[in-house]
Amino acid sequence: MTKERLSAYVTLIATVTLTLILLSMVGVLLVGLFVDKVDNTKIFEAITPAFQTIVGGFIGLITGIKIGSENS
Repeated sequence: MTKERLSAYVTLIATVTLTLILLSMVGVLLVGLFVDKVDNTKIFEAITPAFQTIVGGFIGLITGIKIGSENS
């Protein structure tokens, strides 16, 4: 497997994983917003840091892969 192909494969896997995580988090958020037993302010307190961490980590990973593949 060439370095370019490996870079594309890892980028694809990271992008698909990020998409699935974000869709599941948005789904949970939407369900939580419409359930009367759940306090909406608590949902945002719990999800916001996790959401930012996951998005930031994956964007950093994808950017690092792209920069590394361009430098080689």
